[in-house]
Formats: sequence, structure tokens, C-alpha cells
Amino acid sequence: MYQPEIMEDRIVSAVKEFASSIKPGSKILADMSSLVEATSQIPLSNFDYWERLIRSEFSIAMRESVPSKWKSWSKPIEILTWLDLTSWDGYRREKTLRTLSGAAPNTFFFSLAVRRLNDWVPEVRAAARDTLLELAKASNSEYVVEALCIALSNWGSWGRIEDADKDVLLKIIGDENIAQSLIQKIMFSASGPMTSLFSQLGRTPILDGHVEEIASLAVQPSLRAKAYRSLFESRVTWLEGRKWVWTDIRYCEKKLIPIVSERKLSVETPILDLLQKSAKDRSSIVRRVSAEILIRELDTLGGIGKELADEFASDSSDAVSERGKFALKKIVELGRADAS
Repeated sequence: MYQPEIMEDRIVSAVKEFASSIKPGSKILADMSSLVEATSQIPLSNFDYWERLIRSEFSIAMRESVPSKWKSWSKPIEILTWLDLTSWDGYRREKTLRTLSGAAPNTFFFSLAVRRLNDWVPEVRAAARDTLLELAKASNSEYVVEALCIALSNWGSWGRIEDADKDVLLKIIGDENIAQSLIQKIMFSASGPMTSLFSQLGRTPILDGHVEEIASLAVQPSLRAKAYRSLFESRVTWLEGRKWVWTDIRYCEKKLIPIVSERKLSVETPILDLLQKSAKDRSSIVRRVSAEILIRELDTLGGIGKELADEFASDSSDAVSERGKFALKKIVELGRADAS
């Protein structure tokens, strides 16, 4: 069972242990083993909190661990570590990004690097753009995929990320191994923002050949519904961000509205096939989408439309049955129109 207090104690202890192993002027590498083990257990859904905690504790620990003789006698050799990506100093964050080489120790540390694409210092964001692709290639693909899932699901709320920064992540996704791992994670994850992740991945064509498979086999009902809707509409939509619009300029009232973008799918599936499959889905969320599309396409389906409408009208879900009954009513109206 996840216990925040115990986890916090472990993180603080590991940060202090790591800081004490850093020896200014020494060529011996600091010991990250305890820190890597502790951060591997951090729930990434609350990343902001853990980053702030580690930044504060590392800053305090470094001040306490540096011998006084170094403070007063000489300037020690600067040592940059993965934890310096959390530094208060933007110059240090930038230099760390440009200095680090090799693989990220775990998902947490790769996520730290990814989050620098939303850094409040432009030079740090530029450094992240320049180094992330190579860092991803060197790192364990599992760490990269986990970090990308969190980033792609949340970058709509990142106020400083630019199109050039997003392009870096999309290039990482373009790697065949990363893309396949992302598709598998989307399909078989029982929890997490997989529907949002599906939408964001829709920016690229990597999902196009897998949308039908996702619609049929994905574990999460909301994801299957999203995949079916994308197939019905021959497009994928995603949240690009939000912007303020005035609702009443006289009283300085405004609200945030979503900015939605879309891309056409490069695959097409007959609507009737999709309707028949989605109508039998085990989730009412999916069947409701199917019923909505049936209403839209009634005038092109003939007798099959009547059969599907009857099926939906008797559905155990109120939301689905209401749409089925509406479809039946519309069929009657269409029949009257044709007769006249």
C-alpha cells in the first residue's frame, strides 16, 4: 500500500545520502543507488510535489555537506548531477542538461529532463530541445515510454512549452521501438490517462494502423469509445491547450476555453462494420457512441438501421436506450417523409 509519509522519508533520506557522497575536488562518482531506488517508487502523477521536495532537500543537504574549508579557501571543482535538473539556478539547470551523457537512471530522472521543456527559463528549454533526443536514445525504452505517457497527457497545461519543444517529443515517439511500446501500453493499461494519451499520439500517424485494434481490444472502455469515434469520424482530435476569451468586457469577465486540433486518419473502415462491432461492445460508453452515430447515419442504412435501433432501444443502459428510441422515432419520421 502506498504511504506518502513513508515515501517522503525515504526520498529525503536518499537525497541526504546522495549529497553526502558528493566530494568536491574528487574524481570519485557520487553514489546514486539509494536515490535511484527511492525515486523509482515515486508516483509520477504528483510529480510537481516530489520535484519541489527534492529541490529543497538537495539544496539544504548540499549546503550542510560542503566542508567549511572549501567555502573559505578555494572554489571546488563544479560537480553537476541529475538532481541539478531541479536546481533553483537556471544557469545550473541549463549546464546540467548540456553536460549529462549516457542513460537516465530511471523514469523519474528522464521525466525531470522532459519537464525542462516547460522550464521558466528560455535557455533551459533550448538546452532540453538540444539534448533530449540523444538522451532518449541512450535510455531504457521503458523509462522513456513511462515519462512520455505523463508528459503527453499533461502538456496541454504546460504554459511555456512551444511547438518546437513538442516536436522534440514527437520525434522521440517516432522511434519504432518507442512507438510500439506506447501502443501496447495504451491498449493494455487498466488505469491512467490512456484516452488523453491516445488523443495526443493522434498528432502523428503511428496509431493509424492500430486504431481498429485499439477500438476492439483496449482495456479501458473510454479509450475504446474514443477509438471508435475516431474511426467513425475518420479523424483524431486532441486538446491543444486553452485560451482566455472575454465573456463580458464591461465587467472584465472572461473564461478559459479549450483549443481543439485534429488530424485526418489515413485508414477508412465501412461504417456498417463499425456500427455492428461497437453495438456489441461490453461497455455502455462504447454502445452510446455507436447509437449516436446510428442516428446520424440512419438515412443511409436502410433495414439494418432499424435492427440496430431496436437493439439499442432495449439496451440495459438508459443513455443507450434513449438514443435507440430516438432512432426509432426518427425512422418513423423518415418513412412518413418518403411516403409523402
